[in-house]
Amino acid sequence: MLNISHISKTFNPGTVNEKTALSDLSLHLDKGDFITILGSNGAGKSTLFGAIAGSFVVDNGSIQLDGQNITNLPDYKRSKYIGRLFQDPLKGTAPNMTIEENLALAYMRASQHTSPFSMISRSDRAGFREKLAQLGLGLEDRMDHPVGLLSGGQRQALTLLMATLVTPKLLLLDEHTAALDPATAEKVLDLTKQIVAENQITCLMITHNIPSALSLGNRTVMMKDGKIVLEIAGEERAAMTTEKLLQAFHQQGISNDRILFSAD
Repeated sequence: MLNISHISKTFNPGTVNEKTALSDLSLHLDKGDFITILGSNGAGKSTLFGAIAGSFVVDNGSIQLDGQNITNLPDYKRSKYIGRLFQDPLKGTAPNMTIEENLALAYMRASQHTSPFSMISRSDRAGFREKLAQLGLGLEDRMDHPVGLLSGGQRQALTLLMATLVTPKLLLLDEHTAALDPATAEKVLDLTKQIVAENQITCLMITHNIPSALSLGNRTVMMKDGKIVLEIAGEERAAMTTEKLLQAFHQQGISNDRILFSAD
């Protein structure tokens, strides 16, 4: 479904700021896979997402999505097939536009049959309202409110809905609950699990929370220095504990307080 083959990316080559962010990285996802990604800051996790989403073109290697080579495809064309959420709740929405307008933009961008100049129909609005009601946040009664008035959790839930309004082939979750308070983060994470499961969305999720990394999805990978240094799945993953995974971090020479503090 997603096949990443030997990709590499070096930023600012030939300068004092040269940084190799991805190094000969390969990864394969079958349809319906849900992979959680762990790694310290600077390991290349978000850079990997940028490569998949088309934020930049990789130096080497190839990326195929559902049989299509998207290695050189512009990001705006990939956005029809790839949904993405960021750590910052302010990203992914237009704050001065209403909830309905944000949903309309997301729908028109992702829909294969809708022109960007099309009008949203009454049935489309009814569909938006129904989807919003499923979030359980009362946003269906605030469709004419500017998104900038919403809380961080409400905006992140809305962004999740926008990214999956038309079921994407791939969903990228870049620490999308890290900036939220614990109760709100749990709510958004529950919504994520529900939406991903109901629509059988293939998903990659970056997290620093080890219990979440082991409980969500069906595979977990660890990154270091732009490479995947560990992958666990199946019985090995089911038997993995936080303590064992922390040991694996230390064996790879990874020491990061943020990861340790997120272990509980």
